Amino acid sequence: MSLKDSIDQTRLPQHIAIIMDGNGRWAKSQGKNRLFGHSSGVTAVREVAEGCAELGVKYLTLYAFSTENWNRPILEVTGLMDLLLKTIKIEIKTLQKNNIRLRAIGNIDALPASTARELRSAIAETAGNSRMDLILALNYSGKAEIVNAIRQIAEAAAKGTLKAAEVNEQMVTDHLYTTGIPDPELMIRTSGEQRISNFLLWQLAYAEFYFTEKFWPEFDREELYQAILTYQNRERRFGKTTEQVKEEGK
Repeated sequence: MSLKDSIDQTRLPQHIAIIMDGNGRWAKSQGKNRLFGHSSGVTAVREVAEGCAELGVKYLTLYAFSTENWNRPILEVTGLMDLLLKTIKIEIKTLQKNNIRLRAIGNIDALPASTARELRSAIAETAGNSRMDLILALNYSGKAEIVNAIRQIAEAAAKGTLKAAEVNEQMVTDHLYTTGIPDPELMIRTSGEQRISNFLLWQLAYAEFYFTEKFWPEFDREELYQAILTYQNRERRFGKTTEQVKEEGK
């Protein structure tokens, strides 16, 4: 029996965000190099994307490459960019088959030209798909995203088209990379690490966190189902009391 059978379909998280961690350490445990780990992690991406789509999750955001990742050894960074380019070309068929729309957040313009070009092509090709949005966070920084939003708002204020008193949470939200996308209700991180590493700092304010000791290449659909079941067994109060939540649920 699969854990999938225990999931309450009426209480699915609409948006799941995942920090795919542990590729390198998993590869080392297998006696392989780090790029082998990253390559093996592609299978987990396919499994989780298809699993989320089948369940009815509408948005899946994967932390694929952070701005800090540029500080890794040059051979690993180059290999990651080549792998990303290759993966996009190969997986476009899987996205189309599953009616999944590809999107990206982050400073895409700073990616290698060939990678950015292939990414934009895949985004355009899947733009009409409607089953689920797969969002890749590439060359992404949560702090940079917020700074960028503040800069846009400040520029509007400098032009006199905006007053300081008019700035509110919704305005900031509307200037983020994720504008129009609901905030994640569930954030998953693999490999035993328990931090968010500059990922969706604004959007994760009220998300439930699920940490697993499994490395990303080991993460499969059953582990995804376990994360969702854990989420469904938590009480989400948003600052209210348990009694208030129960009363509203009647």
